[in-house]
Parts: sequence; structure tokens; C-alpha cells
Amino acid sequence: MKTPNLSNVRNIGIVAHVDAGKTTLTERMLFYTGALHKIGEVHDGHAHMDYLDEERAHGITITTAVTKAPWEGHEIQLVDTPGHVDFTIEVERSMRVLDGCIVVLDGVRGVEPQTETVWRQRNRFTLPALFFINKMDRPGANFQRALQSIRDRLGAVPVPVTVPLPDRNEVVSLIDRSVLRFSGTQGEHVEVSPCDETLWTTVSHYHENLLYAVAEADEELEDLVLCGETPQPEAVWRALRFATLSGRAHPCFAGSALHNQGVQPLLDAVVRLLPSPLDRPPSLAQRADGTPENVAVDAEAPLAALAFKVQLWEGRRHVFARIYRGVLHPGDTVAIPQASGELVEERVARVFDVDANKRSRLDAAYAGQIALLAGLRHATTGDTLCNPEHPLTLARIETREPVLSLAIEPASSRDEEKLLDVLDKLQQEDPTLRVETEPDTGQRLLRGMGELHLQIVVERLEREFLLRVLTGRPAVALRESIADQASAEVMFERTMEVDHVPTVVKARVRVVVRPVKRLSGTEVTTTPKVVPESATLSDPQREAIETGATDLLLSGPKENVPLQDVAIDIEEVELFGHASRPEALRACVSLAVRKALLDAKGVVLHPIMRTEVVIPEENLGTVLGDLQARHALILDTQTLDDITTITCDVALDKLLGYTTTIRSLTHGRGQFSMLFDRFDAV
Repeated sequence: MKTPNLSNVRNIGIVAHVDAGKTTLTERMLFYTGALHKIGEVHDGHAHMDYLDEERAHGITITTAVTKAPWEGHEIQLVDTPGHVDFTIEVERSMRVLDGCIVVLDGVRGVEPQTETVWRQRNRFTLPALFFINKMDRPGANFQRALQSIRDRLGAVPVPVTVPLPDRNEVVSLIDRSVLRFSGTQGEHVEVSPCDETLWTTVSHYHENLLYAVAEADEELEDLVLCGETPQPEAVWRALRFATLSGRAHPCFAGSALHNQGVQPLLDAVVRLLPSPLDRPPSLAQRADGTPENVAVDAEAPLAALAFKVQLWEGRRHVFARIYRGVLHPGDTVAIPQASGELVEERVARVFDVDANKRSRLDAAYAGQIALLAGLRHATTGDTLCNPEHPLTLARIETREPVLSLAIEPASSRDEEKLLDVLDKLQQEDPTLRVETEPDTGQRLLRGMGELHLQIVVERLEREFLLRVLTGRPAVALRESIADQASAEVMFERTMEVDHVPTVVKARVRVVVRPVKRLSGTEVTTTPKVVPESATLSDPQREAIETGATDLLLSGPKENVPLQDVAIDIEEVELFGHASRPEALRACVSLAVRKALLDAKGVVLHPIMRTEVVIPEENLGTVLGDLQARHALILDTQTLDDITTITCDVALDKLLGYTTTIRSLTHGRGQFSMLFDRFDAV
């Protein structure tokens, strides 16, 4: 295999809110590029990128799928991501290794809650982005309103490039001042004709917005635009590319993926506007000695790759990796730096190219590519794969804490060991999935990001691993805080065995606990007044005091769950010579903090979900009444045409089973989505 021309490579992802049409758009992109010979539809369960049985059954994308598509002499490596909030880790780890993205919006609803989440993820990695405003053929779709929602809710600068004419199955290309018509059985033929003056008058204000946006990125164009002249199309494309790569502007395209409108101009924009691996800034890494190192795309330099996803494929463990530097061959030995500083070495058995659920062997994977690796038993999500002679660590992938748990056990006690083994494999695949044992009851808990997340895991256990399981009612993860300030003073005196000798240990501590602003985290201050004044704290004693305080943050006094938004101040410590050993100080501080927390009026914090409920206007009163019965805090209500959107904050435990309720209240026409916002008192 020859070294790829990276200037012609585009590693991009398709991201959006659930049901905005990401997978439908991806299917068209693959068909028009020739990567697919038949379009698969999500509603028929035949989408090429939704290959899991659970994806086809539920009609949504659950796991990230990777494929390649050729277009205009370029190779587009395409990553289709889930839109449901329960699977947001798939978006997070995909964003980490991509060079650009396409954000898909529903033309009726514009920016939705999960759109805001994926945009924040995009911001974290400063990915250049295009928008595709989809479903413009639907009643109520409004291109201008969708652009405004991008400005208002994302704080981005939308720049229209194509404007939809849905009634005519056409779009206007503003840069070329032409009309594109999509014909043929699958919209595969694009007919280009000049835009007449009458039609141009209706879209000329979009053209002005485009010119002003590119003028800010190019001084020569700025002079032309301010003088009222129209720049040449190539000059506009060049300036728009610069504005896109620098994040100053975000080109917007429109159409209907389901009805084959507007997709080809988007493909043109991918190769003309989005970056190649060579256009992205170097990745920052850290060497073993702590010094930083810039990792630039270079096939001749030592290997640096990031394992961003573990996946079981036909029962065997595989690892998706983005190669940032160097070349990786089958049989190569790679080093995996551990948090402890140790280097674990493994041998890559095989290297694959991927097309959704199909693999083809590669002789090598080069810098700038995404590949599937077999043979790595220890590499997990976020691990760096590097040359053993040149160890370094790339920035890891952030994961979120689970918010919902489900009691789970095998239907047959004979399957106990098999269940533990399978759950371990699933945890390696999904960092947001946890398996824990409840210490008080010995019950096994499966913890995840939501009801659908846990439901999919249970379905996979039965279908993929032939394991029947019994589950209990979902339980919500809680946190604790305190309502008041309180202090406590404790004298600790005990006889303890020290080096097998009974020894009297003694210490006195005064502490103060106080609530801090919500979402502030926890604070521990360990700079106490020491009594007597002649005494000083040794390093082991200081460490023991801090440990004694932080121990209590893991288990609150009301529900034995972690504390947050609490400050602990160790105000005074009295030492008694050699009797004030570190063990005595740690125990004394723990007792004092526990006593103060009990007096500070504990508060249970529930996961609060920012929720958006979309319903027919006629059902507004009924749905609002039901939400208020669930103690929802209504933040906003907007009606467009006959559809009302309610934005509210609701405790997660009040939303369990809400899918069935909202369908019942609206005769199947309502839907809702939610995002974790914070832990707070209800």
C-alpha cells in the first residue's frame, strides 16, 4: 500500500440531535460517492451504517460507525455518530480524533438540546464545522429561523451557502449564483442553471451575509465588497475556507436528505472547506519526563496513535485508533503508557480498514488515518499507542459519570461467571457503563447514562451473548450536600497497636463545615491553628489530616453517597507529643467532620435533567399539568405553527417511564429529550 496523499484526505464526523437525519444523510453521501450501490433507509431498518440489530429495531444510531467514500479525487473517512444523549460518549471520543464535522439540524426545530451538547464537544476540540439544515421539505421548516437558532443557542456565525427551494426540489448556490436541481430516481443527477433575476431578488440578502462574512477573513475581498463589487467565486471559496478553518464562520447548506435534495453541494463543501490532517494543528503530548511535545503529522517520525474505541467484533476484541504520527504495521510492538508511569507493551496482530461492520486487511496504517487493530488485550479508550523507544502520552478522552443504575442478575445461577465476564467486556467497550456491587445488600448494579442505554445493554446480553438476565427497577444516582454551617470539636484518645505494641494515641480537632455555591465542588482547607504554639505539624501528620477530611466526602450522613458543594475547614489541631500519631489525627478529623455534617442538615441532591418536550399545541394544558405534578421547573414555552416546545428542569427519577406517558397524553404525537444539567435539591 502506498503512502496516502493526506492533502486529499478528510476525516469528518456527522453529529446532531436524535432524529435530525444524520444516518439518512450519511446513506445519501455514500450512495452519491459510489461507496454504496443502494440507499438503505433508517425507517426500513436497512441503513448501511446502523448495522447492530438493536439499532435497526429502535431506528436510532447507538454506536459510532466508520466508513470511506471517494469524492472528486478525495478520500472522505466518514464517522456516523449517535444523536441520543445516552450514547454521548460515542460522540465525545469520535470528536477527539476527527479533523472536522457536519452538524445536522432539523429544519423545523433548528438547534435542539443534544445539538448544544455536541457543539460544546466540538468547541473543546476546535473542530471546523459545516451545518446541513435538513428536512426543509417538511411543513413548518424555516431556513432563516434555523440560522437564527444557530446564532442564539450556539453563539456561532452561520454563513448560508445554499438556500432551499423545497417546492421545486432545488437549491440556490449563492457563490456560483446558480440553481441546482436534483433529478433521477434517487436524486443522483444534478442539473445546474443560472439563477434568474426574479429568484435572485428573493435570496440576495443571504448572498450579502455570505460576502460580509468572507470579507472579514480576507482584506482584498473586504475592499471589493465595501465598494459594492462581487468577487469571483474561487476567491469567495478560498476566503470561506480560511474562515471555516479558523472557526470565524460556519457554512450552512440546506435540503432534504430523505428526498435526495442538497446533498451533493455538501459533499463539494467537505473537500473544499473542511481540513485535511495536514491542516490541523499538531496534537499536544507529554513525554515520560513530563516535558510537552508537539505531535505533527509525519509518516517518518516515531509512532503516536490514540485508541479511541474498543469494540467486540465476532466475539474478539478490536481497537479503533487514530494514527497521528508514524506508520503502524501488523506485527509491530507498541507501548501503552500507564498512569503509574509503567509501560505496557503489546503486539498488533492485524490492521484493518473499516466499512461499517465490514473489515479488510491493511499492510499498514499511516499518519492521518483511522484504523481497526486486532491483538491488543490491554489498550482501552483514551490510551496512547506509541513507539517503545519514544514513549509519550496524548490527551485522554473525557468520560461522564453514570446517573442511573439497574439491579441485574443471571436468570440461571450457572451463568453467574459468564455474566461477569461479558459485563467486563462491555465495560471495556463503553467507558460510561459501570458494574458495581451494593455493599449493604450485595446486589449487583449495572450503571449507565439513561434508561435506553441500560435497555440496549440488556438486549445485547440476550441477543449477542445468549444470556437471559433478571433486572430490577432503575435507581437514580444521588449526591449529598448540606444546608447550614456547623462546627464540631472532638477529643480522640484510644489505645492502638503500633508495631505490635499497645500504645495510647491522642489528638484534639475543631472543624467547620459549610455549604458553598451549587456546582462549586468540594473544598478542604487544612491550615489549622496548632496547639501548643511551639508544636508544628510534620508532613505525615498534615497528610493524615487531609485524608481524614477527604474520606468523609465519599459518604454523606443521610444516604451514604458522595458529597458535593461542601467546604471543610480544619480550624484547630491540638497535639500531644508522640501520642498524636498520624493515625490518631486521621481518625480524629474523620469523627469531627462526621459530627459537623450531622449537625449541618444534610440535603439530598438529585440529577436534574434539562428537558425539552415537543407536543401538539392542543395537548399543552394536559402536558403542563403532568410536568408540574412531577415538580418540573418550567423555563420556557414556545409555539411554532401548531407545535409547542416546553423547556424545563426535572429530576431524573421523575422522568423514568415518561416516554410511555408522553405518548399516551398526546396520542403518540409527542416526544421529549433530556440532558444531564446538574445535581440539585428537588
